Amino acid sequence: MNGLPLSDAGRRRFVLGATAMAATSLLARYRESAAAEPPLETRRIRIVHAPSICTAPMYLAEELLRMDGFADVQYLPLGSRNGPFAVAEGRGDITMWDTPGLLPHLDAGKPIVLLAGVHGGCYELFANERVRAIRDLKGKTVSIWYFGSGDHTLLASMLAYVGINPQNDVKWIAGDNMRNAMELFAGGKADAFLGFAQEPEELRARKIGHVIVNTAEDRPWSQYFCCMVAANREFTQRNPVATKRVLRAILKSADLCATDPQRAARFLSDKLYEPRYQIGLNVMKGLPYNRWREADPEATLRFHALRLHEVGMIKSEPNQLVSQNTDWRFLNELKKELKA
Repeated sequence: MNGLPLSDAGRRRFVLGATAMAATSLLARYRESAAAEPPLETRRIRIVHAPSICTAPMYLAEELLRMDGFADVQYLPLGSRNGPFAVAEGRGDITMWDTPGLLPHLDAGKPIVLLAGVHGGCYELFANERVRAIRDLKGKTVSIWYFGSGDHTLLASMLAYVGINPQNDVKWIAGDNMRNAMELFAGGKADAFLGFAQEPEELRARKIGHVIVNTAEDRPWSQYFCCMVAANREFTQRNPVATKRVLRAILKSADLCATDPQRAARFLSDKLYEPRYQIGLNVMKGLPYNRWREADPEATLRFHALRLHEVGMIKSEPNQLVSQNTDWRFLNELKKELKA
């Protein structure tokens, strides 16, 4: 080397070249690893589309899945309420979904099995000037997407944690859709709103409300997962090799979101999952996508299930949900395999 400093353009070319070489090496190793494994039981995988970009690892996983031998990779746009129903009914095989939104389905005995936690921090609780803490929500009005949705069940768990009965002590108003729930708060018809993924960025840009809980930062919420990987129970039983490979592709993609949020945000923008690059980048940077390596997903399920059971929102006790609706075998194997 001649010791001369690189120009800005030269530095960018060097970094891009190094990144491309690293990505090529990674993909080559991925192909080699997949080729050495048992054959897939099925080459089709149906992934239920989720409406929010916090589930970016699910979409980034597409290329890895194709390299892993899946010839038919489908993303099913079944609407933002229907994901758990589709998985339970066998219309979809697997998805990333928020844990609180899955709890009513698990409580109802639906054949859904949780395979891994991916990350936390999706939600931020916004409030008006009358509300400074969760306890101040007693007697107030909260806008939600629909009853039983993730924002409803998570906020109910939060209220129960601080001694407020979410069934009696808060007035809930439901919007016609996810967007409308936020607009009820923005329009002054609700005192608080639990924003998800892109929504907090939009409220900040519009200078509406203030944050009283950020689940990526504030304990105890920051200790627990938001999004988990959930699958149809029969699919996992009949296709253990395929299940493990799908989970691996999602977790590897979560690592990419953690180490290269710019690249993940550009992917989301190019694919029109979130065309506003800066909002996508802020979400990618704000979420702990490496959480799957260190946190215990069972603790998340137990924590929220206990709160909701105590206030009568679900009938099942935590031990029952854990024994009937979880399978951590694939996650435990992948934690060992993906140490590097």
